[in-house]
Amino acid sequence: MALLRPAALVTLMSAAAGGGRGRRAPPGGLQSPSLSSSAPPQPLIAAKQPFPVELKAGKKYGWCACGHSKSQPFCDGTHKTAAPGISPLRFTPEKDGTAWLCGCKRTRCPPYCDGTHKDEAVQGARLPAQP
Repeated sequence: MALLRPAALVTLMSAAAGGGRGRRAPPGGLQSPSLSSSAPPQPLIAAKQPFPVELKAGKKYGWCACGHSKSQPFCDGTHKTAAPGISPLRFTPEKDGTAWLCGCKRTRCPPYCDGTHKDEAVQGARLPAQP
């Protein structure tokens, strides 16, 4: 087995980590991945219960995923300024009828409520001020 010199080892490890595509490791060692200081945006809890809404089959809807919309549970575009990293969920129901759309924005089956709003973290949360 051949021994590699430190510079060759750095080049080899950098290439294995994806650094061999035109990027060079800085003198003295490998580049470390940059860590973002900001966390991804989190949705605001708009309500502590779901919204019952009448949906029409084949119609396109935009469910507010950020929690900032004044037209809950639907998107009014507020995410563009209030939560730019969160987009609405576009969906088209297959049948007419009442649906329970998530108001806490924590559901595991968006846009529909799955009962997550019953969790202590949601029930104990502060709601945004109402105009």
